Amino acid sequence: MEPDLFTAAAEDRQEKDPASSPLAVRMRPRTLDEVVGQQHLLRPGSPLRRLVGEGGGGPAGPSSVILWGPPGIGKTTLAYVVSQATQKRFVELSAITAGVKEVRAVIDGARRSSGAYGRDTVLFLDEIHRFSKAQQDSLLPAVENRWVTLIAATTENPYFSVISPLLSRSLLLTLEPLTDDDLRGLLRRALTDERGLGGAVTLPEDAEAHLLRIAGGDARRALTALEAGAGAALDKGESEVTLTSLEEAVDRAAVKYDRAGDQHYDVASALIKSIRGSDVDAALHYLARMIEAGEDPRFIARRLMISASEDIGLADPTALPTAVAAAQAVALIGFPEAALTLSHATIALALAPKSNAATTAIGAALADVRAGLAGPVPPHLRDGHYQGAKKLGHAQGYLYPHDLPGGIAAQQYAPDKIHGKRYYEPTRYGAEARYADVVERVRARLRGDPPPSGDGPAAPSS
Repeated sequence: MEPDLFTAAAEDRQEKDPASSPLAVRMRPRTLDEVVGQQHLLRPGSPLRRLVGEGGGGPAGPSSVILWGPPGIGKTTLAYVVSQATQKRFVELSAITAGVKEVRAVIDGARRSSGAYGRDTVLFLDEIHRFSKAQQDSLLPAVENRWVTLIAATTENPYFSVISPLLSRSLLLTLEPLTDDDLRGLLRRALTDERGLGGAVTLPEDAEAHLLRIAGGDARRALTALEAGAGAALDKGESEVTLTSLEEAVDRAAVKYDRAGDQHYDVASALIKSIRGSDVDAALHYLARMIEAGEDPRFIARRLMISASEDIGLADPTALPTAVAAAQAVALIGFPEAALTLSHATIALALAPKSNAATTAIGAALADVRAGLAGPVPPHLRDGHYQGAKKLGHAQGYLYPHDLPGGIAAQQYAPDKIHGKRYYEPTRYGAEARYADVVERVRARLRGDPPPSGDGPAAPSS
């Protein structure tokens, strides 16, 4: 790092009085081996280990990297560890405050350092997605010629927020969300480590579980909440961070919700049944409980996709695309913004017209198949493309619907055992009313009944 006078003074104060730094800062790993999670990026020979000088070398120098992941999962921490462990010159910039002028100053300094002292430079650029295209362009010569080794961090999809030339000159490393086990280990280390709370307080299981819920996979948030709870407990002369103290300190009530127990399934069931019952307010309540409990947003999105087909179906043909789009968005953005997408989808599904016709149709068809009502495929529908099929009578007498008026051929499609059975019974709710009209006309034509007019049945518009 190349601190200015004020930065140096602040760091000197922190060295003399470590408690003046936030707990999240004090507990920053000093080596890659202390990093919580992200083990897929820390294997021997990985780009990050090469950046700190472990192994490798020679003509194949370390590559520039772009770290992509949600807030609080270790992007800045990894850069900090590199800055502590590497023998290279380390410079940090934030795209929030820096511009092309600052970038060029770092590059000029890197070239001087390399030429005069043979010392390479590592540039950590936080929030790179905030740089404009022109600002990112200013990095290209330095990265391409390896005047600097870039470590760039972003919370946004780099395929949209980072220019292609810079992506092609760097390795994209995707950070995975921290698990509860990762955060649990971090909290317990902070409780006992001399850099942390040094055993001044203990954390019972219910308070620990609440910390994990409100952290939402964010290590910084977990440590900040722990520090607040510990401070509240110590101010009251207590040596235990109780759930009550923690709630008072972080102003966030503990949701009585065990993701591995009955509550997990009860609340999920209540969400779906509220959507089925068109009670949008109740549905939003249960959605909020799941979010506050730290439920995996992908689990919620999967339940919404099931609900769209199970309880809405063709009454609103846009329900399933809405739920699928929500699931894709949730996978890309994660919490906290994913709460907006889940709310969007939940409201749309709750207020949509309802039909379980698709559900009962496939249920009835499956029941018949499982009961043995299958039978052979009618000969005229069998494959007739292989040699000898004609001799077997396969595909003989098949009527090609596209050659007929209305595009419907009056011929048998189902096996004999279920010929004439009706599985799909559309409702008259929402858009499905149009499908109900169509299916009756189609079934009549398949039976060979004369059409009421010369036109075939038009497909319903969605």
